[in-house]
Amino acid sequence: MRSLMPETGWDYSPLNPCVHCGFCLPACPTYLATGDENDSPRGRIVLMRALERGELSPTDVSVRQHLDACLGCLGCEPACPSGVAYGRGIEVARRQLAEKNGIPASARAALAVFGSRPLWRMAFAAARTLRSSGLARQLAGPGRIGMLMGMTAATAPVRGRAPSSATTPSATVSRGTTVALFRGCVMDALFDHVHDATIRVLEANGFRIVEVRGQACCGAPHDHSGAHEQAKALARTNLEAFAGAADYVVVNSAGCGALLKDYGHLLGTEPATRLAERVKDVTELLAMAGPRPGAPLPIDVAYDAPCHLQHAQRVHADPLTVLRSIPGLRLRLLPGYDRCCGGAGTYGLFHPEMSASVLDDKIRAIRDADPRPEIVTTGNPGCIMQIGAGLRSAGLEIPVLHPVQLLDWSYAGGN
Repeated sequence: MRSLMPETGWDYSPLNPCVHCGFCLPACPTYLATGDENDSPRGRIVLMRALERGELSPTDVSVRQHLDACLGCLGCEPACPSGVAYGRGIEVARRQLAEKNGIPASARAALAVFGSRPLWRMAFAAARTLRSSGLARQLAGPGRIGMLMGMTAATAPVRGRAPSSATTPSATVSRGTTVALFRGCVMDALFDHVHDATIRVLEANGFRIVEVRGQACCGAPHDHSGAHEQAKALARTNLEAFAGAADYVVVNSAGCGALLKDYGHLLGTEPATRLAERVKDVTELLAMAGPRPGAPLPIDVAYDAPCHLQHAQRVHADPLTVLRSIPGLRLRLLPGYDRCCGGAGTYGLFHPEMSASVLDDKIRAIRDADPRPEIVTTGNPGCIMQIGAGLRSAGLEIPVLHPVQLLDWSYAGGN
């Protein structure tokens, strides 16, 4: 029975189908870590409904704690038999909390960096310096600073599999399909080698790459923090930059791709919806193209599914299709490969203990695998950094790469 108290004006109707069955509980990484019902989707829905009815205040410290602790991985949505749009609900809750309480100074500082190209170029240039000096690798380990250093070290290009002189073979048939690469902020500054591999692989499969100027951060860090207007401003910048630029906008960052595909909802305009419909993860385009086979790459590889690719974008098979197209590659799906790693964008910066707790099971599965994988592959920069730092902290020298890098190695000769 609904409360007779006044409504707050916030729309939590996406949560209406919830019947509190509890199927979501074992799919929630934070509930598995704490065992606290308030840290489960079902418990958080109860809290959000209480916020909606005015029974709980958005200034309540406990409410903020449990809602802020949500990773936003959306693992609960495919587990829900009633089709509850939990992600829409937590999105509204975070906006309500941010409006009432403001955004903490540390988070505001991080969002300011992501929102300004000069600032993020400067910040990530410092990270590149740490990485190239070897200091990040030396300081990597357990603890907050050790994990940050490990994450920085995990962004380094992995050399040795593909000779620098090798060239990717040209496609025998050009499909004439144009593709604009979304460069983003973290990807452009710390994973430019993945962008290079993406371009080579797409060209080898007949796509023509179009460079687009005037891009900005996708806005995902802002949207996830409740900074709704900042997220919309960045989305409008990208909408203007990519308008009519190419047949598709290709993204090699699952988190960015999830929000770009949601621009129609975020901005509520027809142009934004049309842009969102043209956004594709790089593995979607490659699976559509084939992809072309390359040289054998006889290595043991474990795939880890990014939450924002499998749950938000509902892209499951395409990354596996791409990886299985590589001759000789021994692909494995380890226990927990489809669960969150605890990275969740900037989550680890503000919830380091929960982030590390969620990561533990994944690192244990990799460590105990027989044979142990030589490489872990995943299609999101935050996951690459989080898992890479966790492996280094556990003393496991296993690189974490984007799937497109493995296909690039195969095209380059596999040696």
